[in-house]
Amino acid sequence: MALKDILPGKLGFGAAPLGNMFRDIPEQEALATVEAAWNDGIRYFDNAPFYGAGLAELRMGEALVGKPRDQYAISTKVGRVILDEIEDVSTRDLGEKGEVFKYGRPNKIVNDYSEDATLRSIEDSLKRLKTDHIEIAWVHDVAQDFYGDEWLAIFESARKGAFKALDRLRDEGVIKAWGLGVNRVEPIELLLALQEPRPDGFLLAGRYTLLDHERALQRVMPMVAERGLGIVVGGPYSSGALVGGPNFEYAPATPAILDKVARIKSIADRYGISMKAAGLQFSLANPAVAAVIPGASKPNRIAEDRAALDEVVPGDFWRELRKADLVNAEAPLPV
Repeated sequence: MALKDILPGKLGFGAAPLGNMFRDIPEQEALATVEAAWNDGIRYFDNAPFYGAGLAELRMGEALVGKPRDQYAISTKVGRVILDEIEDVSTRDLGEKGEVFKYGRPNKIVNDYSEDATLRSIEDSLKRLKTDHIEIAWVHDVAQDFYGDEWLAIFESARKGAFKALDRLRDEGVIKAWGLGVNRVEPIELLLALQEPRPDGFLLAGRYTLLDHERALQRVMPMVAERGLGIVVGGPYSSGALVGGPNFEYAPATPAILDKVARIKSIADRYGISMKAAGLQFSLANPAVAAVIPGASKPNRIAEDRAALDEVVPGDFWRELRKADLVNAEAPLPV
């Protein structure tokens, strides 16, 4: 089933911040943020066991437990099993995201993309999310940013395990769709080049944003569109850099990135455009994109995202960005 048919609306909720991403978020604030998203009409919620070692899923389960289950869609991820056993959080090797969830639960995280682990991961997620089904399962982080030189071996274990298991679960109607949830384009290219299995789409974080879209535009978007699949854009604000935050790609932004942000912002300011509007509307302009899922950890952020989506952005703004070489000449722009 096409992602666009599963996802209720173009604006979803990315739950990584609920896992205490970058800071220790009070329980009430986390629950109020999900409630604000619901009250705003958001009906697609993306999660992962990895976010705070199960914390984000537990909080989301708590926040959504009374809501009518047929009115919203959930995606979560496989590839990591969360144990009851406690570990020393400071010794975890989490690739480029090492510091991101240091305020999460101290439960042991085991990387495992086998068929058995995939089934167990989904079962555990259902318990934490307090639901009996999920719509979409993404295979999480089978890419260079986590596994370095080992990433192809990890991809291969997922191909033999998780991919086959998810193909079967979808064919049996247990889930509606599956794909990869990654921060890099290469795993998507690799999967699309295979005869089997048959993914439905991808969650691509940080790679189709106003600040960073060249590679995805050339190598992934055309193939995805051609096959009638869809992309969910995660991290549309590039870890916050686009909207004035200090981080890009989960790490302090480089001078080059900060300069690019400043150049875009000076044009946006002249037109009275918010950077959130520029970011969200740029990502959604590509026909391959089914939804964007900015993360939020405070209730008021939800209203900002909705306003950004509805903001009227004049065509001249986009043309000026293109003229200043701040967006790729081939990138579809909002009309």
